[in-house]
Amino acid sequence: MVPSQTAGNRDLRLRAAVTAPREPLPARQRRVKTGTAGFMLVNHILATVALLPQFWSWQAIVAFGILYWMTVLGVTLGLHRLVAHRSLVVPVWLERVLVVMGTLACQSGPIEWVGLHRHHHRFSDQPADHHDAGRGLWWSHSEWMLHDIPALKELDRYAGDLQCDPFYRWLDRWFLLLQIPLGLCLYWYGETALVHGGGLGLVLWGIPLRLVVVYHVTWLVNSATHAFGYRNFDCPDLSRNCWWVAILSFGEGWHNNHHAHPASARHGLRWFEFDMTWQHVRFLKHLGLAKCIREARYRL
Repeated sequence: MVPSQTAGNRDLRLRAAVTAPREPLPARQRRVKTGTAGFMLVNHILATVALLPQFWSWQAIVAFGILYWMTVLGVTLGLHRLVAHRSLVVPVWLERVLVVMGTLACQSGPIEWVGLHRHHHRFSDQPADHHDAGRGLWWSHSEWMLHDIPALKELDRYAGDLQCDPFYRWLDRWFLLLQIPLGLCLYWYGETALVHGGGLGLVLWGIPLRLVVVYHVTWLVNSATHAFGYRNFDCPDLSRNCWWVAILSFGEGWHNNHHAHPASARHGLRWFEFDMTWQHVRFLKHLGLAKCIREARYRL
């Protein structure tokens, strides 16, 4: 069989898997993980408390904005395009900084994040995909995290390169601790500068409110961009380009482009597909801090 026929048959099999009815979850996956559910519930409650009038201040808004930029860029550029897909090369110190910024998102440690993301690309929108869009919008958005994730047993296969690095192993184990020095700094500044709402207000805006917003923005890439938008490429999955998710997620919403060219550091491929993360990559290249940049281009 010629290669084109082999690829065509593979795509047909993938499309069949994507559109096939889903079987009920296995019994071992039906139980809700109380630890994860409790953590998410507490953060959502505290994020709501942060929005009470007594905790508003311009310093809180600035702190939220800076930390949102750091965290989202750390996820999109650090964990995703740099480490998960190796779409570019930067100095080791800069990679470490970007990964720490991404780990501030509290979306597990870098080994687990990268391993699960690579697994998602291998089985995108198929029953083996841990946030399989074929199970519905709510499942792909966040419900999948509340249950057992079989893909975690395959981290050796999908993130073995990171497991060889002691720094990433440490970060994967202790990622939650990063919020402690951040919280102490925010509290100290809020109390010292006599900010309205005090140190507690800055902590609420800088940690739980930021985490919840970043969570939902990241989850929208798993859910909304597999349900809403247009397609530039006929990929054998449900990926879409969704402009409003792209704005919130610094370019990750051009998801169909990404699934068509996963190794590309550039996700926004058409003139109107603004990709803020790609602009950061270009800036790093201008500074001489990024090289070997993989870039896909859109052709009519």
